Amino acid sequence: MLDIPGKVCGPCHFCCKVLEIEEMKKTAGKLCEHCVGAGGCGVYATRPDVCRDYHCQWKEDRGLPATMRPDRVGTLLMDDPDSDEYHAVCDPEKPFSWRNPLIFRHLVSEAKAGRIVVAKAGLRAWRIYADGHWQESA
Repeated sequence: MLDIPGKVCGPCHFCCKVLEIEEMKKTAGKLCEHCVGAGGCGVYATRPDVCRDYHCQWKEDRGLPATMRPDRVGTLLMDDPDSDEYHAVCDPEKPFSWRNPLIFRHLVSEAKAGRIVVAKAGLRAWRIYADGHWQESA
């Protein structure tokens, strides 16, 4: 896939913090030990497949504005690789970042398009519905 102008990670390394990486024994909400200074991966050439296969929705979707870069809104948007769900992943320290109006409108529009939309923060999860209501999952 070609890069979209203006859509680069830059100083953003939000994925290196909020995602759980079992292969590296990294928990959600803890910055990866291989994340270097202003962003970037210290083991990029040998990173695990789960990191290689990850795709940041913000970088790939022309419709998501610069204001929705994950580190700016505290929410990472992604297709779940193991299901047909659309996920909004937040830092466990700020579990309701997905309620940011920019993000919430986007999540509701995904639900209206027929997607199963789930916001996650650590072990907590909420299902977002097409009519705008949401419910915490057990």
